[in-house]
Amino acid sequence: MVRAIFFAIIFYSWTAVLCPLYVPLMILPRRSFRKATRFWVRGGFQAMRFGLGITHEIRGRENIPDGPIMIASKHQSMWDTQIYNLIFYDCIFVLKRSLLAVPLVGWFMWRAGMIAVDRKAGTGAMRQLLRDARKSVKNGHTIIIFPEGTRMPAGERGCYRPGIAALYKELGLPVVPVALNSGTYWPRRSFIKRPGRIVLEFLPAIEPGLDRHTFMKELEERIEAATASLEKEANS
Repeated sequence: MVRAIFFAIIFYSWTAVLCPLYVPLMILPRRSFRKATRFWVRGGFQAMRFGLGITHEIRGRENIPDGPIMIASKHQSMWDTQIYNLIFYDCIFVLKRSLLAVPLVGWFMWRAGMIAVDRKAGTGAMRQLLRDARKSVKNGHTIIIFPEGTRMPAGERGCYRPGIAALYKELGLPVVPVALNSGTYWPRRSFIKRPGRIVLEFLPAIEPGLDRHTFMKELEERIEAATASLEKEANS
């Protein structure tokens, strides 16, 4: 509890100081603004390290192909939404549109060019997703998507949504599955965190050309098997 309180004080104070400063920075070119937001992310990871005792390890970088790719990641905690900003210089997240309504933070997400999906818009949402994704790839961005669409508690799996299959077919890019065990240390919707080392692992890429069913089965099996292994490692 003491660690969690200490972290909350550091992290939210850091955020409160930077947010007003970032508002005028929104006039900067998008790439420059993304550089500024990475500064905030680095500060947050320092707060995790010294406040919570949470560090991390990245495995499987050799599995990241050169050139345009998509990252399909397991999603267990807020940590997952931050780490990719440090791994990839200019990544774009696929996220739910309602997040853009969050004061300040939502504005920054919009300015950073995130792909916002209105889940209530049906087929229109899918068409917009594909248009925005094509534009992002053309601009040289790495697309990050959480196939389950929401955070899942450690040890559980959600329904893998069709958006990732549509992107796989439309963009014709290698998809790199990612397993992680962040939920073991940073449980979903929990104030209390557990000190330790979060492991994120890039798995071998799934190359373009598979049919939808085969791709979805391969993606889910790889991510879930590797995630279970990392969770077991964390709890051993």
